Amino acid sequence: MLVTHRFKGLTTHSHFFTVPLDHSRLNGDTIRVFGREVVATSRENDALPWLVFLQGGPGFGSPRPEENSGWLKQALQEYRVLLLDQRGTGLSTPVTHQTLTRFTSPVVMADYLKLFRADAIVQDAELIRKQLAGTQTRWSILGQSYGGFCAVHYLSVAPHGLREVYITGGLPSLYRPAEDVYRATYQRVRHKNDLFYTRYPDDEVRVQEVIKTLTNQNTVLPGGGLLSPRRFQQLGLGFGASNGFEELHYLLEDAFVEGPHGTELSYAFLRGVENIQSFDMNPIFAILHESIYCQGTASNWAAERIRKEYPEFELSLARRVLFTGEMIYPWMFDEYACLQPLKEAAHLLAEYEGWPRLYDVPTLQANTVPCAASVYYNDMYVERTYSEETARTIRGIKTWVTSEYEHNALRADGEKVLGHLMALLRGEIG
Repeated sequence: MLVTHRFKGLTTHSHFFTVPLDHSRLNGDTIRVFGREVVATSRENDALPWLVFLQGGPGFGSPRPEENSGWLKQALQEYRVLLLDQRGTGLSTPVTHQTLTRFTSPVVMADYLKLFRADAIVQDAELIRKQLAGTQTRWSILGQSYGGFCAVHYLSVAPHGLREVYITGGLPSLYRPAEDVYRATYQRVRHKNDLFYTRYPDDEVRVQEVIKTLTNQNTVLPGGGLLSPRRFQQLGLGFGASNGFEELHYLLEDAFVEGPHGTELSYAFLRGVENIQSFDMNPIFAILHESIYCQGTASNWAAERIRKEYPEFELSLARRVLFTGEMIYPWMFDEYACLQPLKEAAHLLAEYEGWPRLYDVPTLQANTVPCAASVYYNDMYVERTYSEETARTIRGIKTWVTSEYEHNALRADGEKVLGHLMALLRGEIG
């Protein structure tokens, strides 16, 4: 049954699609994938081309529209948009600690999770394209961050389904191993720490006081997980967004209160930490994150191994505490309450060497699909120099390299960002 809503100039239709769990076994188990069609109400009966939005992540559902604003406002002038909940997320058949613990063993759980990477996401999209747009109709893709990784895979394996591609902060390296990615990322994060403390120098003392408190006593978060010093360090994950410094600064302002036994960490602070850290709610992000960089190799907890090359990130109250960024560590499956049941499967996936190749260099070198990509000069999550390497490989792609924005530019100023890429793709600007 097609569910339709109309509000604030938008019309939405809910679509559910049945797709193979494993696209190599078409007669095997199936899962559900959800897509929300969005169109300007004034144009809902027009024959508009499709634009599919692929969300960042991995492991996060597509945005839920509230009004005709941002990049959606720009897109709806010309397109009928499909907000796709990538398999395992949102209203698609969910991957959570609750659904995963139904599996009989860590091996069965790990084998299931192997089917939730970009290759399967693109195969889902191709099946959905044929149902919604028709087998002979191409559609356009807008890939943000990890959604851009998926878009480059799409260009590698099914360019015949694509009309045009827009990528924002998501041009992946085509061949570099996870170790290279994390070496670059640790250096970017170190620089972001310097900028944070330059903006908020008083926070250096606050951070050390928090670390001292967490070191001297076990601190349990409202949801049951342990807030260790190293988990606290993970709050630097947000430093790559335009509001990331402020989010942490204001959280630290409320860190302490006077309780019945003296100064203690406030409930507001503990709840704020939990609200910021989404690993419990989005386990795909933790359990499959390193696999997005793997092609025929195992990750073997690359972020943990490479961290040893950057001793400045090790905790010591004798020096400035540095926050970490978009890194996944094996100890998280002990300290995050909802990740604990996934620990053995996570280790199996970290050791798995059979990840298929995601990018086909000869196909990308012969690309004929019009493409435009924004590359953010100081991007903390996707290394700019690696993105530029990839741009030199994809034939005909037009890039906009800018220091005006951080990685979250599409969310922060989406109308302008998407508008710039559309104009760039169509030759309206150089």
